[in-house]
Amino acid sequence: MTQSPLSRTERLRASLTQAFTPSVLHVQDDSAHHAGHSGAPAGGESHYSVLLVSSVFQGMNRVARSRAVHAALAAEFGPAEQGGMHALALTLRTPDEQEAVGGR
Repeated sequence: MTQSPLSRTERLRASLTQAFTPSVLHVQDDSAHHAGHSGAPAGGESHYSVLLVSSVFQGMNRVARSRAVHAALAAEFGPAEQGGMHALALTLRTPDEQEAVGGR
C-alpha cells in the first residue's frame, strides 16, 4: 500500500465526502481499543467506525449501502502487515432515517 501524507481518517473523510456528499459524516479511529489484537498494527489507523448519512442511500438496502461504501474505500483495505485497514464498523442512513433516530 502506498502511504499518503494524509492520515487514514482524513483519506476516509475525503473519499466518503466525494462519493456520497453526506449531510452527516463522523469517522472515528478506534484502533487504540484494539492495540495488541490480531490485525492491529503498532501504528494504529486500522480500526474505524463511520456514521454516514446521505440521500444516495435512498432506496438501497443495508447490503447495497455497505457494498457502496466498501467500493469507495477499496484502496484503504489490504493486508494489515502492509498497512491496510483491518476493520470498519458502518452506520449508514438516509437523512429521513437519521432524523427518525433523533439525529440532525
